[in-house]
Amino acid sequence: MIEPKITLELALEHGLTESEFDKIKTILGRAPNFTELGIFSVMWSEHCSYKNSIALLKTLPRSGGRLLVSAGEENAGLIDIGDDLAVAFKIESHNHPSAIEPYQGAATGVGGIMRDIFTMGARPIAALNSLRFGSLSDPRTRYLFEGVVKGVGDYGNSFGVPTVAGEVYFDESYQGNPLVNAMAVGIVKKNRVAKAIAIGEGNPVFIVGSSTGRDGIHGATFASEEISEKSEAKRPSVQVGDPFTEKLLLEATLEIIKEDLIVGIQDMGAAGISCSTTEMSAKGNSGMKINLSKVPLREKGMTAYEIMLSESQERMLVVVKKGNEKRVKEIFDKWDLNCEIIGEVINEEKILVDYLGERKAEIPPQDCVLGGGAPVYIREQKEPEYLKQTRNFDFNSLPKNQNIENIFLKVFSSTNIVSKRWVYEQYDSMVRTNTVVGPGCDSAVILIKEINKALAVKTDCNSRYVYLNPKEGTKIAVAESARNIVCSGGTPLGITNCLNFGNPYKPEIYWQFAQAIEGMGEACRFFETPVTGGNVSFYNESPESAIYPTPTIGMVGLIDDLKFVTTSYFKDEDDLIYLLGEDYEEIGGSEYLKVIHNLVTGDSPKLDLPTEKKLHDSLLKLIKSGIVKSAHDVSEGGIISSLAECCLINKNKQVGCEVNVEIKTSEEFSLFSESQSRVIVSISRKDKIDFEKILNDSAQVFTQLGITKGTILKINKYTFELNQLSDIYFNTIEQLMK
Repeated sequence: MIEPKITLELALEHGLTESEFDKIKTILGRAPNFTELGIFSVMWSEHCSYKNSIALLKTLPRSGGRLLVSAGEENAGLIDIGDDLAVAFKIESHNHPSAIEPYQGAATGVGGIMRDIFTMGARPIAALNSLRFGSLSDPRTRYLFEGVVKGVGDYGNSFGVPTVAGEVYFDESYQGNPLVNAMAVGIVKKNRVAKAIAIGEGNPVFIVGSSTGRDGIHGATFASEEISEKSEAKRPSVQVGDPFTEKLLLEATLEIIKEDLIVGIQDMGAAGISCSTTEMSAKGNSGMKINLSKVPLREKGMTAYEIMLSESQERMLVVVKKGNEKRVKEIFDKWDLNCEIIGEVINEEKILVDYLGERKAEIPPQDCVLGGGAPVYIREQKEPEYLKQTRNFDFNSLPKNQNIENIFLKVFSSTNIVSKRWVYEQYDSMVRTNTVVGPGCDSAVILIKEINKALAVKTDCNSRYVYLNPKEGTKIAVAESARNIVCSGGTPLGITNCLNFGNPYKPEIYWQFAQAIEGMGEACRFFETPVTGGNVSFYNESPESAIYPTPTIGMVGLIDDLKFVTTSYFKDEDDLIYLLGEDYEEIGGSEYLKVIHNLVTGDSPKLDLPTEKKLHDSLLKLIKSGIVKSAHDVSEGGIISSLAECCLINKNKQVGCEVNVEIKTSEEFSLFSESQSRVIVSISRKDKIDFEKILNDSAQVFTQLGITKGTILKINKYTFELNQLSDIYFNTIEQLMK
């Protein structure tokens, strides 16, 4: 290949700005060649460099608590869970690839996040996700939805890790730009944690796993621009996954880590060899000499540029302790995987890249990476104009609806409320037999087999709240994740995040982002749940509009004893039902407002952090006293929808209820309010005195609502048959997908 002349126009085509191109020339002391331009373009893309977000991300609580490594220090977050064990977890986006190739985009999102976990030396034990689409009435949405769910299921099922929890939302704002956020959780012995580092002059550098092809070239830059009609032409930017190869790679990787044969290891995700060589070297204040002629290729005639930028899946870069080359090769040969020495660590802080006898790149790794010489920007902020209208909306102007039965059935039929059974039945949620509580409850619960403990895991974000009030809405996302962990009997430990926003160069979008970061930091500091790391995904826009700002929270909690595991559904008849917390008739951003009035307006519900924390502490005390039989938070659709879920979630034994809910000013506002810090619990009658004493001693607000009884949901004067509600709850999405 005759390499093109390096010009400003070519740099701009690579997604660099004029000032960034000038900075590269200053760093190198000359103009870059074509391969070097490619390396800088992917490493300085938004997806890899976080250039428009890192300054704000550094304001988050990134250490403390049980955190073992600071945020961004390793491939995934790591938290101490006692007994010499740690939990590794992380969430990442694969939005742009999934919008173009839903099956492979989602599948490789799962594969990539799994590799981030097992390159830490952790064995993955659970997968979660957060998926967002437009309206299911649209044929293209159904195509995307079906492809994404199949991609997630096929990869996870074939790889052999249970997909145990997640969330699926539908809203027109995601019509042209679906969100696919994948999370993974693993367990590692604290003395076997592997690092992503290159040190030790002369230590050999291996590439292991799959061969390198042309798939995924410029995937990182593709993920750093808005989706448009031109995006369809960028299908080659979407990687292709192979879960069976990844399963072999997992076992071989854990084996070389267990035998202490390596110095460092890193997954080849975004930006491929470019990223792993520069980041590992920068972390070790070292360099590498790489010979691309040694890289196993699956396509003929590949150039150095293509090899360095390929994002072919199921590959790792490994720095091996000198003298262990033979043993490492034996292990990878046993698992029938490529394992080639492609270079060595050098003491000079340079990446030297040779190919077919020619020097193709010579670059300082520190100047390529996040935290080094990569550009850092703080963009202009401006509060969006739409907030002046939404904040001043008069809810008394809404038309009054008298038929509460019809309103409830419409709201309860919303695709955001009904069961996502159609989705999770395509996932194997029980493989590896660790799953104690699978999809459908407030959070999933995963057994840690080595000890009598479990992890509660959850993803959460109500993006309508964030749209209406970015700071408060993000605080709610953190609080609701923690509330769901507590409802399952767990103590929240920490979060990972996937920050999905529009174009950061638009002041209104950057203001939303900055406000969300502020709210997240405030909530995480209060709950002592540090941010272990995560992912920023900007440019989630189609030609029509930007998505609602969606800072997805992935949270992990610890359940000290399996006897404390709590589920969401009513267990027996004649139990007492209580509400912890109180209602303020808040319907801004609610499901009721959207379904009945087709409005997303008002303010988000308010969140008082001390009130929320008191709820967590009181509920955990009740659960650990053995009193609570079920716990379920009040969220989308208000208390009437949450009570229906308590009756229905356990399809094998559905238990009805008769309750009275206090109406303050309006039946609609009280029944469908989404006020925060509320949980529905059920207890045996014999525990009433002890239950109320604990709550009174804690100064926790509570109300006795009624009893579990029969095969109906009776709320005030309204009665609904469970059979009818069950059909709506479990079959709505399946019917729409037909």
